[in-house]
Amino acid sequence: MGIAEKLALGLGAKLDGNVFDTQKEDKNKKEEKQIILAKDKHRLVFSFEKRNGKPVTVIGKFQVEDEKRKEILKLLKTKLACGGSIKDESIEIQGDLKDKIRIILVDNGWKFKN
Repeated sequence: MGIAEKLALGLGAKLDGNVFDTQKEDKNKKEEKQIILAKDKHRLVFSFEKRNGKPVTVIGKFQVEDEKRKEILKLLKTKLACGGSIKDESIEIQGDLKDKIRIILVDNGWKFKN
C-alpha cells in the first residue's frame, strides 16, 4: 500500500485542530472557591509555635483576598518592627507578640475568638 492509498483511507496523523490539544491537565489541582468574609464576621485565632528554637505567632484564618492579606501583614510588620509571612490563609509573625497583635487588629475592626 502506497502513501497515496494510506492518505485516501485516512491513516496517519490528523493535521487539523490546535497544536495544544494534547496538553495534559493537572488533575491534582482543584479549583477552590475562596470564601470572603467581612472583618466583623471573622473569628481569628492565635497559635504559638517554636521553630528552630525561635517563637512564631500564627494568626488565622483570614478569609479575605490575597491583596488584603498582604496589607494586613505589611501593617503588622511596620507597627511591630518584626518579620512575617503569609502561609495559606494564615499570617505568621516572628516573635511572641500576641497581645500587641490583638490590640492592632482590634483597632482595625477585626474580631477574635475568646
